[in-house]
Amino acid sequence: MFNMPKLPLADWIDSLVDWLSHFEGFFYAVTSFLGGIIDAFQWVFDIIPIPLFILIVMGATWYITRKNRRWGLLVFELIGLLYIWNQGYWRDMTQTLTLVLSASLLAVVVGIPLGIWAATNKTVAKIVKPLMDFMQTMPAFVYLIPAVAFFGIGMVPGVVASVIFSMPPTVRMTQLGIEQVPTELIEAADSFGSTGWQKLYKVQLPLAKPTIMAGINQSMMLALSMVVIASMIGAMGLGTQVYFAVGRNEAGSGFAAGLAIVILAIILDRVTQALNQDKH
Repeated sequence: MFNMPKLPLADWIDSLVDWLSHFEGFFYAVTSFLGGIIDAFQWVFDIIPIPLFILIVMGATWYITRKNRRWGLLVFELIGLLYIWNQGYWRDMTQTLTLVLSASLLAVVVGIPLGIWAATNKTVAKIVKPLMDFMQTMPAFVYLIPAVAFFGIGMVPGVVASVIFSMPPTVRMTQLGIEQVPTELIEAADSFGSTGWQKLYKVQLPLAKPTIMAGINQSMMLALSMVVIASMIGAMGLGTQVYFAVGRNEAGSGFAAGLAIVILAIILDRVTQALNQDKH
């Protein structure tokens, strides 16, 4: 039988990683930058007393949904956050929230401009589409390997892996939202002498906002889905509690921590949906 020679793909990837590892200064700068964002979020969460934190969350939700009051969500937030406090998971919850917000922030900062660029440039769109396909379909565990290789262990590689995994929805939905703006409105803006930036900020982005917000919501949920996986490389939080419970075969502890993750996910999901749906 004909034996097809095996492509040394693994060797090529190892060589690429070895080559990239020479740029230690760059990765150190990225680590310091991301570490600063993470520390800032965590510092804010740590200095706020727990009762005040709960009141702030409920107050923000009340303000966001003031045109369409969602009392059920407010009650759920109160009960859910009290449960997390009661179970002793508050610090873990804030660490998880730090990871999710840091990853979501970076996904938005990078993803929205990239989506806009792809929507306005066909060449960029042809490059971005397969790249997003690759990022979205690659198993999440695989992202841990380069994250650890370049950034060590801890919260920073967890955020990096979460950003890569969660960014595609923001890019895709931003591109879709911009592309779906009616051409008649674009032509009308052109007829009034609008510049490219004026069309973007006054016509395209406002009309694409619901679609973009849906993408941000999906990215946030994907980032949250990474918390247990990221705990394998030292990212602290509720995911660590679940990971330890699995290792010790403690079903009760695992369920209690998992329920805290579910509560946090529902709160983040409903609040971001409210930002999109309620008109102020």
